[in-house]
Amino acid sequence: MAALSPLSVALLVAVTVGLAGAILAWRERPEPGATWLAVLLAGQVWWATFLVFELEATTLPAKALWYDVQWVGVVAIPVGWLFFALAYTGYDRYVTPFSVAMVSVVPAATVAVAAAGDPGNLLAADRVVRETAVGTFLDVVPGPLYYIIAGYTYLLGAVGSVPLIQLIRDDARPFRGQSAALLVGTAAPWAGSVAYLSGAIPIPGLDPTPLVFGVSGVAYLLALSRFRLLTLAPAPRRRARQLVFEQLHDPVFVVGTEGLLVDLNESAAETFGVDRRAAIGEPAAAVVPKYDAVRELDASGDDKPRAIRLVGRDGQRPYEATIRDVVDDHDRTTARVITYHDVGAYLGQQQRLNVLNRVFRHDVRTETNLILGYAEQLRSDPTDERAMSVISESAERMLDLSERTRTAGELFDPTDESEWRPLPAVVDEAVAEARANGPDARVEVGEVPTVPVREVLVVVLENLCSNAVRHNDGDAPWMRVDAAVADGWVEVTVADDGPGIDPAEYDVLDRGTETPLRHGSGIGLWIVKWGVDHLGGRISFDERDPEGTLVTVAVPIDREPSEAGGDGNEAPEPPADGPSTAGGSVSRRTPPDAGR
Repeated sequence: MAALSPLSVALLVAVTVGLAGAILAWRERPEPGATWLAVLLAGQVWWATFLVFELEATTLPAKALWYDVQWVGVVAIPVGWLFFALAYTGYDRYVTPFSVAMVSVVPAATVAVAAAGDPGNLLAADRVVRETAVGTFLDVVPGPLYYIIAGYTYLLGAVGSVPLIQLIRDDARPFRGQSAALLVGTAAPWAGSVAYLSGAIPIPGLDPTPLVFGVSGVAYLLALSRFRLLTLAPAPRRRARQLVFEQLHDPVFVVGTEGLLVDLNESAAETFGVDRRAAIGEPAAAVVPKYDAVRELDASGDDKPRAIRLVGRDGQRPYEATIRDVVDDHDRTTARVITYHDVGAYLGQQQRLNVLNRVFRHDVRTETNLILGYAEQLRSDPTDERAMSVISESAERMLDLSERTRTAGELFDPTDESEWRPLPAVVDEAVAEARANGPDARVEVGEVPTVPVREVLVVVLENLCSNAVRHNDGDAPWMRVDAAVADGWVEVTVADDGPGIDPAEYDVLDRGTETPLRHGSGIGLWIVKWGVDHLGGRISFDERDPEGTLVTVAVPIDREPSEAGGDGNEAPEPPADGPSTAGGSVSRRTPPDAGR
């Protein structure tokens, strides 16, 4: 058996290194890019292996046969490289069966031509055996298809290198090392191929490309072992950043320097009823809420958030708008990110804490002192009926206050956020509560449309209806509930013939804050206000003629999850004849007589 030539031995070393890398890559599946890196290395192993057979063959037909077989590995390398680079760097959305099929058309055609014996000399215009000092080679004069597949190979290699070159400038050292090793691994065969095609190799028929596969294999093995290629891939970072953008609760808009909308997240689309596909590319002024006000914030150069009240899917909510520049590596502004932070929950929490603090410091203390005072009086006269009555009434008020405080705490339970009920069922439950509090009350229910509303509205109407009956000194208190729908909003009115509500209560609710000198007399109306705010609605208090109060609650009609967002419809504005969208959620007006 003849000894192998030095070139064959060098090729077998490259085969061994490449095979080891291919096995390691294959074992890392399904890590991003593992399969395609294995395909790339398998292509190198295939090419180098059958080049050994070609070098050891002694006749022209035998050398030509092994030459044609090598094309399988030749065309597999650039395809594997391209899709490995895309999957590894997080561009896996481009790695689809369709894209793989399209990219593989030219390589598949090349293999088919080689398998058919190269009809028409498309791959090789001429083949001659050359005797040289280092061995016998098959000297091939390239045909037209040869140059096509060579150019196609360089194109795929260049496209795949672009995302890796970007990683070299990454802040993370492991990714810089990985990308550098990978680029060295692909640049070495490239250099060998270019040297061969340009005629820079003085030995006729010697293509050094497979010989430098050893360099590629070492580079890939270094990346796999030293820099933890595949086990620490940058692919998840791209998806994770996109996920953060999409899952961010705050609505975010990205506007280009020309004032056109570049992108928006899911929260922005859902909150403001924007069709994402239709909106991208449109003028930002037509899509971004209060865009002119935000532009003024940008022009002022003030980094502080600006308070803006907006109407979205959940009704009117207070937001803080911020704008940040997106700059490139040359410190040029390429876009602006506009973020709307819903501060309603924070402001509401502060308000609730202030009110509850007043309840415990003032109301509970007052009732406690009252009980203690009359309890002391009972010590001297255990038969004092008035003292016992006052203590009993005070204890009942404290119990009621405790229940209302608990209701206030449960009002914002996030587990109830998505629950909705038909409006008639909500009204029936509220009316039943009123009848339980006033058995002698005359309770009427007008027309109530069947529309879905949030569960929180039950608490709002229960408090309004109960207050209408409880605070009425008449022998047979009267109360009536009506509802109507207009332009995506539902208005529920609760009318009574009671003594009315102290104007000071309106003032405290409208200002939204309490002071030691001015505060509400209880917590019931605060629960109503908080519930309406939570629903993104409005509430108004009107005086009836000759006596009584008319309370109107306007809230946006709830929509089922399948209808939320992405429909291209603007969020509903409050009814024109109802509560306005300016200022707070509480207003006072004087309407026509509502009648009994």
